[in-house]
Amino acid sequence: MGLRGQLARFVGVGVVSALVDFGVYHLLLQLGVVAPVAKGASFVLGTTTAYLLNRRFTFTRSGGGTGRFAGFVLLYGTTFALNVGVNTLALALLPAMPLRTSAAWVLAQGVATVVNFVMLRTVVFRAR
Repeated sequence: MGLRGQLARFVGVGVVSALVDFGVYHLLLQLGVVAPVAKGASFVLGTTTAYLLNRRFTFTRSGGGTGRFAGFVLLYGTTFALNVGVNTLALALLPAMPLRTSAAWVLAQGVATVVNFVMLRTVVFRAR
């Protein structure tokens, strides 16, 4: 599958995974969980969804062994820190406004999504 096909599937999987992340994030905030913990938990659940769906449908790799999984863990550990950091920074810098937490989430998700696609395509799920 070419770049366009992968990108289209990546976006579709991303929408599903983002809905998981976004829903869990806002649910945890409503339950009184502090933002960095809520974002961390929602990121882990959204990321797990993304990995499983991307492995199967976007990059069509059903196996991969420990090397692929190690690459995934390293990448998502990095983007976890990036995602939570950007979210926290955005919450600190954005003025009081409607949908402030949603805007911070979108900024954090956008940065992490770009990094994830590039690294998934070129490192984790590259054709061997």
